[in-house]
Amino acid sequence: MKRRYVIVGASKGIGHAIARNLSDEGHDTTALSRSIGELEGVSNVDFQAFDVTGDVQFPEMTEVVDGLVYCPGTINLKPFHRLTDEDFLADLNINLLGAVRAIRALLPNLRQGSDPSIVLFSTVAVQMGMGFHASVSAAKGAVEGLTRALAAELAPTIRVNCIAPSLTDTPLAEKLLNTPEKREASAARHPLKKIGTADDIASMAEFLLSEKSGWITGQIFHVDGGMSSVR
Repeated sequence: MKRRYVIVGASKGIGHAIARNLSDEGHDTTALSRSIGELEGVSNVDFQAFDVTGDVQFPEMTEVVDGLVYCPGTINLKPFHRLTDEDFLADLNINLLGAVRAIRALLPNLRQGSDPSIVLFSTVAVQMGMGFHASVSAAKGAVEGLTRALAAELAPTIRVNCIAPSLTDTPLAEKLLNTPEKREASAARHPLKKIGTADDIASMAEFLLSEKSGWITGQIFHVDGGMSSVR
């Protein structure tokens, strides 16, 4: 059955992979990003320019929405003593409040959808505890709390789940993976001895959007090469 999805942050990385795969399956997607990026030429995608960090109101939509994916994130890694209030607020604004605004705006549309689903993103660092991750872990920890609270509040109509990846080979992580040595060291940290790809994460997001996951809500899925649970 053809469905309609909204992806915030779909121009590159994981969001782009999700939009491309949903397009290949024949679904319609509204993509909200600052630029069209890699979405140029992808069929069944309605692109709308939107910056989650700006003061512009979330775009008004009248269509029925079957699923929402909120992809924007940050990797602001600094020693705690160098993190300012502005750093924490910026990470909260992008990771948490941007998701809150998107969900609030689209709730009426989602309530009309067929087995509607919301997919959010966290990080493996919330569960593990990693140095220099204080700001992003605090923001993503709030996203995990939001996931569980909304899953309870919106059940049984709307399912809400969250994916917590490890470092993934996307433009957001480019500075951390921009040499062969960095890539080798990152791969070695994972039990599966490889770096995750955008498609690895997109596959889980697509499952959580689909009716195949119809009995799943309020969960945090660690798609992280085994880092959070295997030694």
